[in-house]
Order: sequence, then structure tokens, then C-alpha cells
Amino acid sequence: MKTFLSLGAGPGIGLATAERFAKEGFHVVLASRDVAKTHELAERLIAREYKASVRRVDASNPRSVMEMVADVQKQHGSIDVLHYNAASPRKATLYEQPLDSFNADLAVNIGGALVAAQAVTPKMEAQKSGTILLTGGGFALAPNPDYLSISIGKAGLRALAQGLFEPLREKGIHVGTVTVCTFVSPASNEASAVAEHFWQLYGQPKDSWTVEVIYSPASA
Repeated sequence: MKTFLSLGAGPGIGLATAERFAKEGFHVVLASRDVAKTHELAERLIAREYKASVRRVDASNPRSVMEMVADVQKQHGSIDVLHYNAASPRKATLYEQPLDSFNADLAVNIGGALVAAQAVTPKMEAQKSGTILLTGGGFALAPNPDYLSISIGKAGLRALAQGLFEPLREKGIHVGTVTVCTFVSPASNEASAVAEHFWQLYGQPKDSWTVEVIYSPASA
């Protein structure tokens, strides 16, 4: 059974994407800092007769990310799909941003994705296959001064996807991002649509791999 790891699993895009892959026979592993809430999400999937389990992870802590990935690999073997969905969506302008928070925001919004990619790629490279999916945001294209740190974070995440795409494609690993240009509520049509875009990225033939899908309700 293939393994899908959702890092930063939440009730919106995270759960919808995990369920989309679970429908296709994947065992989904939901990882977040709030284990109690994540167990609730896993129970929803299990109630629908999908395979799901839970791990605790602090996306801002590189050691936590590395150890969690190693634990999943130890139990399930290779991670076929990594979905990085963690974000710190702080609302704060330049002058409102707490002095001790900006680096912490970036550690979640960009740093955790980089470390997660470092953790999963060696086994993916060895088996010459694997997919890394990143939840992007429209603030990467149109930064919002009221959400400065997440705007910078999503721009960095988009750059990460684009920077990794070619070198990892040569190793058989597909890196893709869905740049989500709308607010997404749990159990919404938007969440399902984004999940479908992730599934389509995963299913692309290797000679047709693309790095980015830009999603907004107007273009759906």
C-alpha cells in the first residue's frame, strides 16, 4: 500500500487532500502539532473505511520534522507522497509584527517544507519515484501588507517548488504546488477542488510534469 504523508494536516485543504488520496488506496498519515484535533480528522477517514494514522510534529522544528519522517518510513517503508500543508497565517503589518515572531513564522511557512523535502528525498531518489506537493497561496502572487509574513512565506514556498522542480525531476521525483488564490473553509467545494488539483498533479505522466497549478474559484 502506498503512503501519503500530510504534514500540517488540518480540516480544510489538508483533510480534503488526504481523503482524495485515501480514496485511491493510499494509507494516509496525518501529522500536526495538535494531536487531539488530528486524531479527530483521522477518525473521520477511518469511519469511511480508509486507512489513516496520526503523528505529532512541530513544523517549525527541523529535528521534529526529521524524526517524524524517519518514524513513518520505519513503519510504512517509503513515503510515496509528501504533502506540506503547514502554515502560520498571522495577520500583521510591518509595524504590528511581534519582534520575536517573524522568524518563527518563516520556520513554519518555508523552513519546515525544506526540511521535509530533505527528509523524504533520499528514499524517493533510491526508488526513482516520489511526489512532493506544497500548498501555495495567492499572497505569493499578490502580497498583502496586512498579512506580511504569510505573503513572504508563500512566495518562498513557491520559489522552493520552482527551485526543486528540475533537479528532482531528473531523479524521478515530482515537485508540484497548488497556488490557492482564495480563502478555503473546511468541507467546502474549494477544499475539494484544491484536493483534486493535487491529485491531478500526482497523476501527470512524467514527460508532462508541471510545477504549479493556480487555483481560484473564477478559473475553476
